[in-house]
Amino acid sequence: MSLQGGLAINGPPGGRCAPRNLVCDLVVGVTRQSDVAKHVSGVLVLNKPLGPSSHDVVAVARRSLGVSRIGHTGTLDPQAAGVLPLVVGQATRLAQYLSRSDKEYEATIRFGIVTDSHDAAGNVVAESGLVPAAGDVEAALRRFRGTFEQAPPVYSAKMVEGERSYARARAGKPIQSAPVRVTVHALEVLSFETPRMRLRVRCTAGFYVRSLAHDLGTALSVGAILDGLVRTEAAGFALADALPFETLVAAPRAELHGHVRPMESLLNEVPCARLTAEGVEWAIHGRDLGPRQLLAPLPSIPALVRLMSPDLRLVGLADPSRVPGFLHPAVVFSYN
Repeated sequence: MSLQGGLAINGPPGGRCAPRNLVCDLVVGVTRQSDVAKHVSGVLVLNKPLGPSSHDVVAVARRSLGVSRIGHTGTLDPQAAGVLPLVVGQATRLAQYLSRSDKEYEATIRFGIVTDSHDAAGNVVAESGLVPAAGDVEAALRRFRGTFEQAPPVYSAKMVEGERSYARARAGKPIQSAPVRVTVHALEVLSFETPRMRLRVRCTAGFYVRSLAHDLGTALSVGAILDGLVRTEAAGFALADALPFETLVAAPRAELHGHVRPMESLLNEVPCARLTAEGVEWAIHGRDLGPRQLLAPLPSIPALVRLMSPDLRLVGLADPSRVPGFLHPAVVFSYN
């Protein structure tokens, strides 16, 4: 997932590696993995500051942890801060599943202005100077709760005719991407100090908070942009769980390894099946798993299942087999 919920893709002045003293000076060369680092797998939950891109943070993490296989579960743009879970080692194979989880944000919306990117980093295209009444905002917010179709910003990482949407927009040939079905589970006003309003947003993956700001301004006939964004939850981890970025930069490698949460802490909302010793062997070799390979039967076969060993290690993930009542391993991990 790229740039969902974030601000414009335009980087900060001086390039996307700002602030240089925290990022650029550290991302030099390729780190060779130590024998210890090769066995580090799990998730490192970071509190990304304003400035560096998610790509920059991953590069720093690779160097700091001494691990080459690191990715993230959903981009936060340079102008956004907050929860950025990094998948480490074998957990990188879970990124596609973790990125589907709901997200939560605290967004600052500024009324009376419109930009081409729907945020403060874009070019101003209109200014009304108008601020709506609080009651009118509350009434307008009702249409943005629940499930609806949302048009992504033109400055987004969506693919349009083989190109990134933001690349086409920068080249002067913008095309509006097709609307996407999204769901907003919670949308509430936290504060309103004109011309800015703070909102709490809990939404499905693929939701653009920038589009919410723009569409809200349009609905109120005053214009609005996203003026600040903090992601407070992603992949089931809250801001209180997140490690400060400065710790990633400065802490000893062994200490950082201790902050990597185990694989078993991931995808806890997904049902699990505990395997027999035989079941573990069958899963490792990609064989379908039936009732005899489970320590306890499943009442039904869900769309996704965590496969656990008898000692409760995460063996992998499975989905329904073509054989009714059986599971087929989709992702399997190695603990050698």
